[in-house]
Amino acid sequence: MKNVQQVLQQKQPQLYFVIPGTFVIEALQYMMDKNISAVLVMDKDRLAGIFTERDYARKIVLKGKSSMQTPVDEVMSRNLLTVDRQTPVSTCMQIMTERRIRHLPVVEEQRVLGVVSIGDLVKAVMEEQQSTIEQLEHFISS
Repeated sequence: MKNVQQVLQQKQPQLYFVIPGTFVIEALQYMMDKNISAVLVMDKDRLAGIFTERDYARKIVLKGKSSMQTPVDEVMSRNLLTVDRQTPVSTCMQIMTERRIRHLPVVEEQRVLGVVSIGDLVKAVMEEQQSTIEQLEHFISS
């Protein structure tokens, strides 16, 4: 089974983040520009939280707040679950399923290495299954 390090190696090495005082509208524009559905909130080198489309829908839209006047750190998700590079994909999927989240920051020694999404993990599982199928087909045909 693949681990988080292998998943991160297949992704672009770019780390997408905003700073705590960024207004929600700016974070949303940044997310749209980068075609992502969540962005880390970094306070210098420290992971402060994550801002997601779900945070926007539930904490801005439904509460009638202004995305132009609300800083992202007022509505971001805090106390994040994180994983390290050696965490197996299956463990990440279990965490995401149980906690109903779609993004896991990858952190080691308080340094953010990246983020894995549920889409990244599903892709990794599908690739592994395809490889197994090909190996079995080769075994059966030889």
